[in-house]
Amino acid sequence: MRIVLALGGNALQADPKDASAESQLKTCKETAKSIVDLIEEGHTVSIVHGNGPQVGQILSSVEAGHKANNTNVLFPFDVCGAFSQGYIGYHLQNAISGELKKRNINKNVGTIVTQVVVDKNDKGFQNPTKPIGSFYTKEEAESLSEEKGYVMKEDAGRGYRRVVASPKPVDVIEKATIKELVDNGTVVISCGGGGIPVIIEDSVVKGVPAVIDKDFAAEKLAEILDADALVILTAVDKVAVNFNKPDQKNLDVMNLEEVDKYIEEKQFAPGSMLPKVEACKKFVQFESNKISIIASLSKAKEALRGTSGTRVVAK
Repeated sequence: MRIVLALGGNALQADPKDASAESQLKTCKETAKSIVDLIEEGHTVSIVHGNGPQVGQILSSVEAGHKANNTNVLFPFDVCGAFSQGYIGYHLQNAISGELKKRNINKNVGTIVTQVVVDKNDKGFQNPTKPIGSFYTKEEAESLSEEKGYVMKEDAGRGYRRVVASPKPVDVIEKATIKELVDNGTVVISCGGGGIPVIIEDSVVKGVPAVIDKDFAAEKLAEILDADALVILTAVDKVAVNFNKPDQKNLDVMNLEEVDKYIEEKQFAPGSMLPKVEACKKFVQFESNKISIIASLSKAKEALRGTSGTRVVAK
C-alpha cells in the first residue's frame, strides 16, 4: 500500500518545554520505530511533518538578533521555513535510516526542500490571522509595519506579533522529483511544515509569507502520488465528539455526511483536529475508494489494520 504519513508535533518534540536539537533527535528516533514498522510490513511510505514550534524558534532567533544588533537583516519567513525543512528533515532521515539499518532493511531515505504553490487570490491573504515569531511593543510593531510591510496584531494583551495568511495548497513544484524517488522505493520526506508557500507570477516562482497547514499539504501530496491511504498521526488514538465532556464519544468511522454534521456542530477545534478531519474528507472526496485515517503515532500499524484510529469513508 502506498501511504502518505502526516506527522504531528508530538512526533518531533515530545517535551514542549525542551526545544533543543538533542531532544528533537531523540524524539525522532522513537518516531522512526513506528514509521519503519509500516515499511517492514511492505508499505511504501512518504512523510510530511509539521514545523510550528521549530519555525517559530528560528524566526524568534532571527528577530532577537535583529533587535540586539539593530541591523536591517531579517530573513524572510519563507526562508525560515526552508531552514526548518532542512533541519527537521535531517533529524527524521537520520533516525529512519538508523532504524532501517537495525532491521536490515535496505532503503534510501531523503529530504526534499519543497515549494508548495498557493493561489495569490486565496481569501486567507485578505485577512492574515496566523501569529508567528516574537512579541513586540506597539511602537516596535508600528515601525516594522512601516519598514517591512508586516501585518502586526495585538495578541491577548501580551504584545504585538506578526500575522500571516494560511492559504490552501494548490500544487507542489517538486512533485516530479518526489514521485520519481517514491517510485524507486525511496522513503521521501517532503512538504515539511506544509511546504514553503510560493505563488507563480509570469512563470516566476516567488516565496510569500504564509503558513500552509501540514495536513492539507499531506492531502495534496497524497493526491499527486496516487496514494492508497492518507494517515494523519497525532497524540490521540481516535477522533472524538463532545471532547473532554462526560458524554465524550470516540469514533471508529465517520462518513462524509457525519463529517459535515460534526463540523457544523463545531465539534473539532480549529488549528487542531479540524484541519485533520477536513484533509481526510478532501482525500476521500478526491477518490471514494481511498483510505483516510486519523490515529496516534504509537498505533499507526494497528490503525492500518483497522484495530485503532478513526477512518473517514465516503458512505
